[in-house]
Amino acid sequence: MRIELISTPYDGKSVISSGQECVNLYAEINDKDPQAPAKVTYYPMPGSVLYSDPLFERNARGSYRTSIGTAYYVVGPNVYFLNSSGVLIFIGAIADIASQIIFADNGIVCVMVDGVNGYVIDLQTNALGIITDPNFYGADYVAQLDTFFIFNYPDTNLWYISVSNADYTQLTTTGGFDPLDIAAKSGFNDPIVGIITVHGELWLIGDLTTEVWIGTGAADFYFQRQQGAYINHGCAAQYSIATIDVLVCFIMQDQQGNGIIVQGQGYDITEISTPRVVSEIKKYSTIEDAIGFCFQIEDHAYYALVFPTASKGWVYDFKSKQWAEWNWVDDNGNFLRPRANCCMFINGVNLVGDWENGRLLKLDINTYTDDGQPLVWVRTFPHMVNNNNKVTYLSFQADLQPGTIEDQTDDPQISLSWSDNKGVSYGNPVLQSIGMTGGYTVVPKWSRLGQARDRVFKLSCSANAKQSLNGGFIELKAAKH
Repeated sequence: MRIELISTPYDGKSVISSGQECVNLYAEINDKDPQAPAKVTYYPMPGSVLYSDPLFERNARGSYRTSIGTAYYVVGPNVYFLNSSGVLIFIGAIADIASQIIFADNGIVCVMVDGVNGYVIDLQTNALGIITDPNFYGADYVAQLDTFFIFNYPDTNLWYISVSNADYTQLTTTGGFDPLDIAAKSGFNDPIVGIITVHGELWLIGDLTTEVWIGTGAADFYFQRQQGAYINHGCAAQYSIATIDVLVCFIMQDQQGNGIIVQGQGYDITEISTPRVVSEIKKYSTIEDAIGFCFQIEDHAYYALVFPTASKGWVYDFKSKQWAEWNWVDDNGNFLRPRANCCMFINGVNLVGDWENGRLLKLDINTYTDDGQPLVWVRTFPHMVNNNNKVTYLSFQADLQPGTIEDQTDDPQISLSWSDNKGVSYGNPVLQSIGMTGGYTVVPKWSRLGQARDRVFKLSCSANAKQSLNGGFIELKAAKH
């Protein structure tokens, strides 16, 4: 009997209510082919390899691809230019504080903010300077729209803009700001925690509410509030805000609570989290430090959320609308947060900055290790229940792609474990080979698996090989009373 993996992982809040787990895997829905042997196939998330090393090992704080196709990367206090050959070139230093870096550019300069200071890079010369204009009030966020840089005034509901097409000289001396070009998010007085541009409009995301503004060209102030575009939800973690196409994602907060992960499109907010995902992140000691970013691998686009204090990572697949845990494995086999602290697409590749040592890593779907560490995936199966009657499990076979490992001397293994207490805990894993090089007909099989009223199987593998998982086959019979 085939066991299909057609249920959405982390959908049910409890493990006994179909809370299937999925770690470092993404789903491909085979709905275009009615003759596909399985309705859903799972593949490992992309591995990572070193792309470029910074001069000094520190935490990655931000990366950015400019509108002219160049890129910048901040590691600790050090700012780097990434050239077309993949070499990081040091261009200067900024304040060494614990914050992410938010970037924007107007094709002339790139502006960076860290919550306190503002910095500017000349896109032609890579000169780095600090914004010194007295009408710059600091900022957590910067955006660019219709030739203006837009900043939030930290810890207030105020925001302000630069002059049109501000250049390096204006921003590093005076003349970059008009003291009258300041406005307030007026629908509710909660402070602005993030400013982004979506579909040519300006989203002022507050602690509890959000407003949308548009450029009108008015003489007194260029932007005006879009009527009817008031959203009664704000953001619980300012760095969780990320955009892709015409979508914006973040961890929601309003006057009723927080912790729901949402997607904004148009002027509508839709929940994309599941009961299990919300329940899990609400267990963390804090969610305020969450970092969000979006990236695309092949034809799948993702929204990633990393929780530094909790050392956890999650990823949402916009195509399959499924969540997975996105984790890195240390030398002791512990699942910890992914290495990524920021992300950008440049030189034809997806690059992430390492949260600990600043190494710039390339995400690669054809790499099956994580910067040299094993890339471990886990998938639990649906509950096997027969009206609460005991069932004898004669065998389990994993339906996966074998024989693809490149190391011809290695015999890669896959482990099966199972739970007889409704998924609360699992027994010791039992290993089987998934086939040496060319062993395409190998079928991992486990026999004499005992009896249970409610059985949940779990597969896990860390082989450095191309893999895909269709589910499994089970042989069983009713147990004798």
